Parts: sequence; C-alpha cells; structure tokens
Amino acid sequence: MARVNKLIDLIEQGQQIYISHPEELSFECGKKINNTWADLLLVDFEHHFFDIKGLNEFMKGLKAGGPTKSGHLTPAVITTLPSNCTTKEEVLANAWQSRHVLSTGVHGILHTHSRTAEAVATFVATCRYPFQKLGSGVIPEGLRGAGGQREPAEIWEMSPGEYVQKADPWPLNPDGELFLGLKIEDRHCVENVDEIAAVPGISFAEWGPGDMGMSYELPDAHDPPYPPEMDLAREKIKSALKKNDKSFYSSWNDFSMAPKERIKFIIEELGSSMIGGPDAEEMASEGRKLTNRKMPY
Repeated sequence: MARVNKLIDLIEQGQQIYISHPEELSFECGKKINNTWADLLLVDFEHHFFDIKGLNEFMKGLKAGGPTKSGHLTPAVITTLPSNCTTKEEVLANAWQSRHVLSTGVHGILHTHSRTAEAVATFVATCRYPFQKLGSGVIPEGLRGAGGQREPAEIWEMSPGEYVQKADPWPLNPDGELFLGLKIEDRHCVENVDEIAAVPGISFAEWGPGDMGMSYELPDAHDPPYPPEMDLAREKIKSALKKNDKSFYSSWNDFSMAPKERIKFIIEELGSSMIGGPDAEEMASEGRKLTNRKMPY
C-alpha cells in the first residue's frame, strides 16, 4: 500500500522529488490540480500572507480531486512559515504556526533561516505529539495538542487515533508521514551546519541561494555562476546532509544549459534529491527519463 506522503515513497525508491507551487489556495484550485505533474506542492507563507483558511480549502479540494495517478490520496503539500528558526525562543513563540498548518492535513513544513541545532530540535517538537518518544534524548517533548486531529485525519483517510500515530516525522519514526525540512540559508546557519544536520526528525534541507547571497552581502547572487563563498557554503551544507542521510534540495537556474543538460547536472553533479525552478515541469519530464522512473508518476 502506498504511503500517505508520496515524498517518502520516492526517497525510498532513490528517485528525485519535483516541485511546483499552487496558483492559489482554494477548493477549486486543489480539485483541479490533484493530478499535477509535480510530486510536491510547496506553499510559500514565508513571503506571502498566512492564509490558513485558504490552505484548509485547498487541501479539501485536493482530496476531492483524488486519488492521484500514482495511487496517493493527494500530491504531497509542504508549507513554509512566516516566522524563522533562528533561536529556540523564536520557534516557541511561533509554535502556533506549525500547529495551524499541520491541522489542515499538509505533509510537512520547510522552516527558514535555521541557525542552531537547539532551534531546529524545538521546531521538530512543535510538529509532534507529546506521547511520541523516538529521539527524546535530543528532541524536546512534543507541543501539538489534542483537538485538531479530525480534519487532517479525514484528508489522510484514517481515524483521528491513527492520525496522531502517523503524524510524526520520517525517518526518525519509520512509520511517520511528516517530511520536515530546513532552509540553511545564511552565513550563521553555515557556521553550525554540522550540528543542525544531525538533528533527528529532519528529512531534507535547502541551501537557499537568494538569502545566502544577501547574507554574504551579495544581493544579486541568486543564480549561478556563484562566487567562491557561495559555492563553499553549498558544498558544506550538502556534505553535512549527506553525512546524516538527509535529502539535499537545490535547483540550478543556469539557462545557458538546455533542460536535459541541466537536470543531468543537478542530479549527477550537484547531487540534489529535490528540484524546482521556472521550468520545473520540463525538468521533471527529462529527469524521470534519466532515472528510469516508472509510470504512473
């Protein structure tokens, strides 16, 4: 039986995850794009207004339009948050954001500006129920409470009791369905990347070149070719993630390369497991051929 979270199936198969962004958060949009070409729909609350009502309707629409061609109930959905993951105190003050997002039935959160291992461990705790004990030597007691599990359970087609067991981060919990990620995207994050990447409960991380460039006083360094300090930061992040068996998320918006050439570079040279960008649909088509990915997608 397929997992609820398509991303976990793909990672376990050694396949890449291709990313798109919904045009709007509405029931109609969700129902329309349930059979999207993308594996992951990434919702941006980092830079846009925090629309929980719209997200709730969007998830219901995805469910109404399903199941997907791949046999999953919906495509995977992950959101960023309006707050950052700079300190334990900031994460605790904004723990309500994690609870609200997860209560819509999404499959994970990508947290931003993840600067310390303590802040990251606290973020993981905001996404867990307090009875979950795997990783308790590092992860504080979970901060999700009873009362919000009915609606996400309906999206995941399980009872509320089953949902609270499954809504735990993978691969820390092998039976968990949440895919939690980090943006390791400034020079402060890079300084602590080895400790950050070792925190259990995290599935993936992005190196965030736009903010990384700004952090190094390079506001126009979002796309390649990158200056040496940016290349060094990316490689340090990728190495730390690989050492801890976590997925690396990176695009490569060098449009002097044809999509077929670029996706080959991203997979084979850059080592990225998660891929987005302006022409991600064409990249997905070429990438799936390259890795002999079986249909239906």
